[in-house]
Amino acid sequence: MNYPVTPAIRSLREKKIEFEPHVFEYVEKGGTKHSAVVLKIDEHAVVKTLVFETNEGKPLIVLMHGDCKVSTKELARFLQVKTITPVSPDKANNLTGYLVGGTSPFGLKTKMPVYAEATIFDLPRIFINGGKRGFLIAIEPKVLEQTLEIKKVGVAAKI
Repeated sequence: MNYPVTPAIRSLREKKIEFEPHVFEYVEKGGTKHSAVVLKIDEHAVVKTLVFETNEGKPLIVLMHGDCKVSTKELARFLQVKTITPVSPDKANNLTGYLVGGTSPFGLKTKMPVYAEATIFDLPRIFINGGKRGFLIAIEPKVLEQTLEIKKVGVAAKI
């Protein structure tokens, strides 16, 4: 299969991490629901990479199930900061080196803390962005812990 070689893919190859590429047609505002339908997988197994910042302007990444949202109130409490807010798409692009909709936690341009919803690690396999819109990679969740400095959190809220 032909797939893009992004900074995320280069990072995984460097670490000799096995992954299964899935390329599909990107749909603006389609989100995880679209990719789950196209790939015929459960949206809960699609993991989105979200960029937030604290009230002090410190950026961070949150990995969350596709069918959930981040409770910024719970995350702020966990991090002991006043507030957590999503960054603008432009700021996310600058921090990560990826376009929003194609953000991967691997091969980030800026080193940031990465928080992952703890229940992601209960899944046998996850589908996470490979660094380009319309490109997910299937991996075992433990790969996140093997390749990234992950802090597990419980901040999921139903959409």
